[in-house]
Amino acid sequence: MAGKPKLYYFDGRGKMESIRWLLAAAGVEFEEEFLETREQYEKLLQGEFLLFQQVPMVEMDGMKMVQTRAILSYIAAKYNLYGKDLQERALIDMYVGGTDDLMGFILMFPFLSAEDKEKQRALIVQKATSRYFPAYEKVLKDHGQDFLVGNSFSWADVHLLEAILMVEEKKSDVLAGFPQLQAFKARISSIPTIKKFLEPGSQRKPVPDDKYVETVRRVLCMYYNIKAN
Repeated sequence: MAGKPKLYYFDGRGKMESIRWLLAAAGVEFEEEFLETREQYEKLLQGEFLLFQQVPMVEMDGMKMVQTRAILSYIAAKYNLYGKDLQERALIDMYVGGTDDLMGFILMFPFLSAEDKEKQRALIVQKATSRYFPAYEKVLKDHGQDFLVGNSFSWADVHLLEAILMVEEKKSDVLAGFPQLQAFKARISSIPTIKKFLEPGSQRKPVPDDKYVETVRRVLCMYYNIKAN
């Protein structure tokens, strides 16, 4: 019997958080090894485990996988969260790509200066409410189904809920003008595996704090200033 997947990353969200979400949605228990020192990171590099010298890395099914999108695709396919045919898979990829773009504006947020954070917060809300949320609102309204693709729970639904909650952390009433997304959020949040992941004490990570930022900077030697878009 194969062991639990093992995740190598920082004790924080970053690019690994979507992987945690998807494994949790599939009901898969996983272990984590947190990078806290430069020496840990260099050990992974020296072992040639990081193909492109980057984390996240997931050890699963006898593989050491890198590249976030590849890891997510594998998990989605393995646990039947990737549609029933090529057309559904293409739609899932398309919707996940959109939420990826939106989350990209949020991932850099903790590393910005206080002034740039306020600019970025406004940009995140603007992009969410004028470009991304209207698209998903229309999809749900047009097909009248509970889920984004094929009326079945998929990776696309998990990814969208994660994005919604991330944007709500920047503006709590951001879904005020999106009744379909409000209902969607309630439905997906009530799925047992998702509900469990949203409860206190789960492996879901909190909003990144200064300690997380400093750890990432120290381990990756990131001491340059990141600018807002």
